[in-house]
Amino acid sequence: MKETDLEAVATAVQRVAGMLQRPDQLDKVEQYRRREARKKASVEARLKAAIQSQLDGVRTGLSQLHNALNDVKDIQRSLADVSKDWRQSINTIESLKDVKDAVVRHSQLAAAVENLKNIFSVPEIVRETQDLIEQGALLQAHRKLMDLECSRDGLMYEQYRMDSGNTRDMTLIHSYFGSTQGLSDELAKQLWMVLQRSLVTVRRDPTLLVSVVRIIEREEKIDRRILDRKKQTSFVPPGRPKNWKEKMFTILDRTVTTRIEGTQADTRESDKMWLVRHLEIIRKYVLDDLIVAKNLMVQCFPPHYEIFRNLLNMYHQALSTRMQELASEDLEANEIVSLLTWVLNTYTSAEMMGNIELAPEVDVSILEPLLSPDVVSELLDTYMSTLTSNIIAWLRKALETDKKDWIKETEPEADQDGYYQTTLPAIVFQMFEQNLQVAAQISEDLKTKVLVLCLQQMNSFLSRYKEEAQSYKEEHLRDRQRPHCYVQYMIAVVNNCQTFKESIVSLKRKYLKNEVEEGVSLNQPSMDGILDAIAREGCSSLLEEVFLDLEKCAQVHYAVLFNCEMRTVLNVHQDWLNAEYPCNIPKQQRQCVNGQISTVNASSSPKLCVTNVSRSDRTCLWIPCQGSLSQHLSELMTRKWLLGSNAVDIICVTVEDYFNDFAKIKKPYKKRMTAEAQRRVVLEYLRAVMQKRISFRSAEERKEGAERMVREAAQLRLLFRKLASGFGEDADGHCDTIVAIAEVIKLTDPSLLYLEVSTLVSKYPDIRDEHIGALLAMRGDTSRDMKQTIIETLEQGPTQANPNYVPIFKEIVVPSLNVAKLLK
Repeated sequence: MKETDLEAVATAVQRVAGMLQRPDQLDKVEQYRRREARKKASVEARLKAAIQSQLDGVRTGLSQLHNALNDVKDIQRSLADVSKDWRQSINTIESLKDVKDAVVRHSQLAAAVENLKNIFSVPEIVRETQDLIEQGALLQAHRKLMDLECSRDGLMYEQYRMDSGNTRDMTLIHSYFGSTQGLSDELAKQLWMVLQRSLVTVRRDPTLLVSVVRIIEREEKIDRRILDRKKQTSFVPPGRPKNWKEKMFTILDRTVTTRIEGTQADTRESDKMWLVRHLEIIRKYVLDDLIVAKNLMVQCFPPHYEIFRNLLNMYHQALSTRMQELASEDLEANEIVSLLTWVLNTYTSAEMMGNIELAPEVDVSILEPLLSPDVVSELLDTYMSTLTSNIIAWLRKALETDKKDWIKETEPEADQDGYYQTTLPAIVFQMFEQNLQVAAQISEDLKTKVLVLCLQQMNSFLSRYKEEAQSYKEEHLRDRQRPHCYVQYMIAVVNNCQTFKESIVSLKRKYLKNEVEEGVSLNQPSMDGILDAIAREGCSSLLEEVFLDLEKCAQVHYAVLFNCEMRTVLNVHQDWLNAEYPCNIPKQQRQCVNGQISTVNASSSPKLCVTNVSRSDRTCLWIPCQGSLSQHLSELMTRKWLLGSNAVDIICVTVEDYFNDFAKIKKPYKKRMTAEAQRRVVLEYLRAVMQKRISFRSAEERKEGAERMVREAAQLRLLFRKLASGFGEDADGHCDTIVAIAEVIKLTDPSLLYLEVSTLVSKYPDIRDEHIGALLAMRGDTSRDMKQTIIETLEQGPTQANPNYVPIFKEIVVPSLNVAKLLK
């Protein structure tokens, strides 16, 4: 208490200190005192009221406890009086046993009297009931059956009550009403027959179905009443409970199963499309049945039967069982696709369970899958395995068919842009497209797997394609006359590579919709490298054809002149038309263009000028050239070349002739071929320079040779500009090398030779000492000391190569004479 007082005083001091912090607040002391007094009075009043309320509650509780104690005492006295009266009445109850037995006998006799009429008329009622069942009057028949069963059950119950151990009388009653059970079974058969045809009956005669349901519902009520009485008396009449409602659903379930199984009309032996037909019939039947059940049958059954939900579950379970049976069979790949498409897509689509006429009772999102994930996975594994084998076989067959086309005597077909092609890419990707479309119908995951499979097999296929193209080239090199259209089909092979690339990109873009799938595809081996290798080998093979014609040795070669606007003039013999040349051009074919060749007697040697030749005749205009084209290559940088030679003309005409066929090559590869052809022609030209075929004797010869080199470089530049037109790239790079070499040869002041050579070396850093030595030897005016000085000085000076420079001199081998011999 003391501590409480101290705490109260401390609190009061704190409150007063808070109110009197400034001098001017002293004037309000009286005001503060009155306010605190009011607060104190208010608190005291609330405290008194609370204490008074608690005291009233305690007083009321004590009063109620006193009353309860008095009530308990009164009940105790009443129970004692009841116990006393019960003990006194035991003897009285025993004396009433005879009365009790009389009451039981009276009850039995009353039941017998009540059923006496039915007992005597049992045979007649049985006949009438039988007739009604046969007539289809099921409700009336059931009413009479109920009367018979009621009489039997009543008599047996009274006998059970009187003497439950008297089996003889029970058996007597049961045998007298023995026909009742037979009538019940016969009526049940009629009910089950109606239920088996319920989907048809509900359309034609719904009243009959309603009668059946009413009979079943009556029997369910009787069963419930008997089961309730069993709990009290333990008596159950014979044949009860009938459980007709449960049997009804069993019959419906069996009917649904039979309907599903009976839809298979064909087998694989009789019809390859048996499974498709089977599944389509199932779809149609199930959809029609459920629509009828939803719209008509629900009106014939009590709501608590939930007939539509139960039928839906029955159909779903029957379908699941049937799909499981089909999945366990040895299905082919197309049959697996049909089954999975139906199970995973068709079943939940608007064509079946998702049909608007079944909504909202049917929610496809909560339907269980017809096949378990394990079964689906097993089917997919089987399908992928079979598809892999099929794709390998299809690709092998497609390649064999394409190879047969390569040896045909006719040119390959051209696409809408005029480029040669074969049917191989179209066949391959049409096959891929078909399989991907089928897989997409099943699931996105399977579609991705099939695409990956196609890309994997495509990778292996392209490796075989590369090998076959190489074999085709090697076979042609053994006999260059065979196959007849080798160049054209090799062009088609090259073009196919571009088609394959475009088709692969198109396939990925079409069937890969998100970044995850794209990542899956990108993990597969890239085919671009193989396709580029095939195209590169094909282009190289085609260029080899050009340079084989430029290098081969023969007595006479022919150049096809197809660009008449050049008006090329070649020295030829006057009697070429009558000559017997070892070539493949028939004599009459040579004569057919005789009218298009005019003789010009400008000198002692006749010349032929090609004029006014139509485009269609350019492919058959062949002019024999003196000597072999190998001579024209060997004529470069020789004394004959210096005096005047048409070697470069022949080279240009031959290259342009081949590139007339190469126009059928698609741009990406033609662009590379043009650049490579230019590089190789210039390489051959530079190789002729480095082979020391000529050594100029004077400044005039050097000037004349250099100018001729410049002119021929311009001629080659013009040719390759024409061939590269439309590519948008500079075609002068390699030809400028010839001009740079010509500048060194053309130089008249030997003192500036080092500067010119150093400029050449800085521009072409892959030039070696032997190249410089051969070039200086070709000039013919440099002393041994000067050559040695130039070479040694250039060796000391470092050269920095242009990062974009493509080496060309490193491929040129100078003949066996080393630099020391050249200096001599």
